[in-house]
Amino acid sequence: MADGSVAGFTVDRFAPVRAAFEANLTSGADIGASFCATVGGETVVDLWGGFADEAKTRPWEKDTIVNVYSTTKTMTALTALLVADRGELDFDAPVAKYWPEFAAGGKADVKVSHLMSHSSGLSGWKEPITRDTLYDWEKATSLLAAQAPFWAPGTACGYHAITQGYLVGEVVRRVTGKSLGTVFREEIAEPLGADFWIGLPASEDHRVADLIPPPPGTGIGQGPEPSALMKNMSTNPATNPLDTRTRAWRAAEIPAAGGQGNARSVAEIHVLLANGGVAKGKRLLSEAGCRKALEPQIEGVDLVLGMPAKYGMGFGLPGPMVPLPPGACFWGGYGGSLVIIDMDAHTTFGYAMNRMAPTTTGDMRAMTLAMTMWQALAG
Repeated sequence: MADGSVAGFTVDRFAPVRAAFEANLTSGADIGASFCATVGGETVVDLWGGFADEAKTRPWEKDTIVNVYSTTKTMTALTALLVADRGELDFDAPVAKYWPEFAAGGKADVKVSHLMSHSSGLSGWKEPITRDTLYDWEKATSLLAAQAPFWAPGTACGYHAITQGYLVGEVVRRVTGKSLGTVFREEIAEPLGADFWIGLPASEDHRVADLIPPPPGTGIGQGPEPSALMKNMSTNPATNPLDTRTRAWRAAEIPAAGGQGNARSVAEIHVLLANGGVAKGKRLLSEAGCRKALEPQIEGVDLVLGMPAKYGMGFGLPGPMVPLPPGACFWGGYGGSLVIIDMDAHTTFGYAMNRMAPTTTGDMRAMTLAMTMWQALAG
C-alpha cells in the first residue's frame, strides 16, 4: 500500500495475527515487515506493510525483499539436506573426502555434520581479513581450509556466523560442481516459485528494503566484554548492516548471511521440511531426508554466543532457551528475522523486517506473531 498500511490476507481464524502485525507497525517496533504462515502446506497468513526505508518514502510492497542475515543459513542447510538426500553427500564423512585441502591444520577428521552444527571449531578466520574477502569465494574458503580450528572439533559448539556458509557451500560446490546459490536457485527456489536469493541479480535491486542498523553500541559483539571468539567473529571483518545496501554484498554469495527474501519465501520454502519433503505439489526431498534436520548433533554452552544452544543438522532445536515442541526446529537472523518449522504440526512461520533489533536469536516482534499463531491453532 502506498501509505505503508498493512496488506495481504489471513484465513479467518488467524485474524488476530493481523492485529498483532499491525500493532508492531503502529508502535514503531517495526518500520517495514512481512509475516507469513503455512499450515499443512497451505499459506494461511501472508502480510506485509510499513516502509522499505527509514525515511518512509518507499512503501513495503508485496514483492519487497530484504537481507535476512542468518535466516539465510536455513536455505544453505536445506540445500545440503537435498544433496545428501540424493545420496551425493554423507554428513558422517570427513569434509576432506569432498574437499581434500580441508585436511590441513589438523582437520582430517572433521565431519560434514560438524560444519552443519557449528562444531567444527572454525567460527571465524584466524588471519585478519577485510569485507572484500567475503566477496572472494576462493580466498574465503581457502583460508578456512588452511587454518587450524579454534577448539577440538566435535567437542563443543560455537556459532559459525559467517563461516558456515562458505564451509557448507564449498562442500556443496565440490560435490555438485555448482555454487551453493546456483544449486539453491535451480533446485529449490525456482521449482517452488520462491522469491529468495543467495546472490542477487542487479535487476532485483529496486525491490530491496534498506536494513536499518540497531542503535549504536548495541550491535553484534558490542555487549560488555565479548569473548575472544565473539570478538573474532564480529570484528574480522566488522559486521556493518549498511554493507547490505551495496551491490557488492548483494551480488556475492554469502550463504550464511547474505540472503535476500521476505516472509512469504521463507515460510513457503520451509514447507518442504514441515510437509515431509513436498511443497507446491512437488516432492523435492524424502521424509527421512527432512527429519535429518531434527537429529541432535551437539548441545551445551555456545562458545561464541555464551548461551546454551542445541543444534541439529543445520537448524536450532528446542531446549531450555527455546521451548518449542519436540518436532520443531528454527533459526533467526541478526536483527530479528525468524523461521520456525514444526514437522509434527506441519506448520511454518516466517518473519522478515528492516528495523534491526540488537539480537541474533530473534526478538519479541516475531515471537508475539508466532504465539498469536499458536493460540489460533490451539483454538
